[in-house]
Amino acid sequence: MARKMTKDEREAFLARPQVGVLSVAAEAGRAPLTTPIWYRYEPGGDVVVMTSPGSRKSRLIEAAGRFALCVQQQDGVYKYASVEGPVVESWPMTKAQRHEMAARYLPPGVSEAYTDATDDTHGSNIAIVMRPERWNTSDFSDLAEKLS
Repeated sequence: MARKMTKDEREAFLARPQVGVLSVAAEAGRAPLTTPIWYRYEPGGDVVVMTSPGSRKSRLIEAAGRFALCVQQQDGVYKYASVEGPVVESWPMTKAQRHEMAARYLPPGVSEAYTDATDDTHGSNIAIVMRPERWNTSDFSDLAEKLS
């Protein structure tokens, strides 16, 4: 049987550089918007995502005032953590902040090239900050240990 992660386990798991899946309430009559996204999180802190200011995603987040993020580990023992909470701030990102986010996901050299190459299309990106309020986790490690 899967178990819930402890506070420390879930925060450490979310802090790993994984592509998250963001969900936010959509317009009436439409399913929630669900999309992969780069994010940053440090244990005990807030979740920071990066997006374009005029995108449907940013408009929906602004209208809802909150969003959810889910990350999962598929290789090895399956586990996931999802977190939901209110937006507490947003700001225009600097090139250095965009590069910092890219460097979590891309190797050295590639992250700098990506940041430079996307100045025209992503130079106006904004950071949206969510304060974790509700968590849902599952970890199959104990079950895997029993079966091995």
